Amino acid sequence: MFDDFASPQAGKGVSPGATGSRDDDRAMGNNVLVPPEAILSQLGPSVTDAVLMDGRTFLISRPAQSDQRIQGAEEYIPFWADLWPAARMLAKAILHETWTPGTEALELGCGLGLPGIVGLSRGLNVTFSDYDACALHFAARNAKLNGFNDCQTRQLDWRNPPADLQYPILFGSDLVYEQSKVDPLVQFLKQALAPGGVCLLTDQEHIPPQVFQAALDAAKLRFTTQLVRSGEPGGRRLKGTLYRIGR
Repeated sequence: MFDDFASPQAGKGVSPGATGSRDDDRAMGNNVLVPPEAILSQLGPSVTDAVLMDGRTFLISRPAQSDQRIQGAEEYIPFWADLWPAARMLAKAILHETWTPGTEALELGCGLGLPGIVGLSRGLNVTFSDYDACALHFAARNAKLNGFNDCQTRQLDWRNPPADLQYPILFGSDLVYEQSKVDPLVQFLKQALAPGGVCLLTDQEHIPPQVFQAALDAAKLRFTTQLVRSGEPGGRRLKGTLYRIGR
């Protein structure tokens, strides 16, 4: 039995592993004119999962009907509404890292917010960021569900970041899911990671890892890799890569 999986407290089902690619217009809500409140109201009631991780329990709320078609935004797919294995891998890495309390951190593409919540539990000042305002709604809700009432959220497209954006710590999971995302992501890391800072990023190799690693080398960003695993309901173990990136 593995302790880093989500067990439903209400409702049924758990998130599947990430498969395939994600189109930005559907995953990020580009060109979707429906307000976030209208989208959230169509995703059904929320269910809460208990994520058990090395003796710690984190509560994660998510929409119960994330597979519903959204009226007025039929192409919109809320990929953020699943708790993906790479997010659990990242959360576990954050849990075991040594951090200086009070340090500012930014989670990219936060989705439901599990890695950032684990960062908050370790004393970091985490800002949750995502392109999709619906994801930020749930990340903030989940932070409060775990006792963190003053967390910060930021709607952010890392393909077009503010020029002055910089943090000493960056977190990201499952961001390299299409080859076209590699160069924009690496350029963002080069800009947004403060000198001497660290980025922890987990990936399940949806594209050949050499592509991402070559882009990091070209940007003169230092990195190491480590095999990591995530426990899944039913006893499955999924593997991924933890990148530790610095500049």
